[in-house]
Amino acid sequence: MDVLILSHMYPSTYNDVYGIFVHEQVKALIKLGVEVKVISPVPWAPFPVNIMSEKWKKYSMVPKYENRENVSVWYPRYITIPKALFLESSGERMYKGLQYLVKNIYSDFKFDLIHAHVALPDGYAAMKLAKDFNVPHVITIHGQDLQQTLYKNEQCKEILLKAIHSANKIVLVSNKLNNIIKKYCDDKNNKINVIANGVDADYILNNRMKKTNNERNKIILSVSNLIKTKGIDLNIQAFSKLTEKYQNLRYFIIGDGTERKNLEILSKDLVISEKVEFLGIVSHNDVMKYMADADIFSLPSWNEAFGVVYIEAMAHGKPVIGCKGEGIEDFVDDGETGLLVNPKDVDSLAQAMDFLLSNPDKANAIGERARELVLENYTWEKNAEKTLKVYQEVLSNAR
Repeated sequence: MDVLILSHMYPSTYNDVYGIFVHEQVKALIKLGVEVKVISPVPWAPFPVNIMSEKWKKYSMVPKYENRENVSVWYPRYITIPKALFLESSGERMYKGLQYLVKNIYSDFKFDLIHAHVALPDGYAAMKLAKDFNVPHVITIHGQDLQQTLYKNEQCKEILLKAIHSANKIVLVSNKLNNIIKKYCDDKNNKINVIANGVDADYILNNRMKKTNNERNKIILSVSNLIKTKGIDLNIQAFSKLTEKYQNLRYFIIGDGTERKNLEILSKDLVISEKVEFLGIVSHNDVMKYMADADIFSLPSWNEAFGVVYIEAMAHGKPVIGCKGEGIEDFVDDGETGLLVNPKDVDSLAQAMDFLLSNPDKANAIGERARELVLENYTWEKNAEKTLKVYQEVLSNAR
């Protein structure tokens, strides 16, 4: 089976961990015998756009092609508009930027189907490419489509639903998303599938590291884009309530984004900046090291469809804290495999942190139950097996 993956979320020289969950799925599919090639569209950044900011400079430096861990990845350019303006036309712009490349790839790699990650713009572009090459297509929705894009404006909603309805199969990463999509899609033909993301179990088991920091320190860790909905400001405020009680407490923040400066100011205003460390974007391997070193993983995001970082922390045996009503409820049973707090509630968050810090035996037991749950049910191997079944059903129905 030959599959063309289309995903603007994919690791590159721009960001080595962006969309790494798509890359991990690709590697797992290849292990199952699927032939895969990847197209990861990148915003076009010609001169003088490429000197306007460091972000656009990095876009311009992404190579046109790369062999990444034995995966063939093309990075074609397409026209994007800053701040997601005119998002409703982004799928058409992506399609136009891909046509020539896909035609060339197809001459040597006659793919059986296209699998797009994100409905807009990628899924819309896949819809048009699938028609061009007379192949079926699958769309995986990771969250933003149904939690943000759908409500941006009526044009976005119309284009988004057109892409979703066109797909032969839709994959959702959580039951939260399944509950949302049911309002817009009649699934009499069993078109919708919920397949959770996973972790690389072999890597974690073979490289499970012991805590290496000074045992006097207790580490709270978060890994995310630094945007408002991730709740990092809530972590900082909750953390500040505990620093007098736990003199050895430290908070490590991995990630970058538009809120970083505000978060740094907040930590200074709360007079805890010496206890809060902003680590920026680090490699996936380094993320795993920090997870091994942490005592608690906390990400009180109130717009989370699934969250691979939670299950990665759980696979390391760490107790995690997340918000009620989010996609993480698929795998976090409050008090059993993690703690769930009220969204945007600093006091609830501080109480959860305090409970784990003051009850290390219970925290360790929660972490161990979480580790067992993840390694048994949430691995890329299991994800790939379920995804392959979706491909087989699509191709069988297309005959």
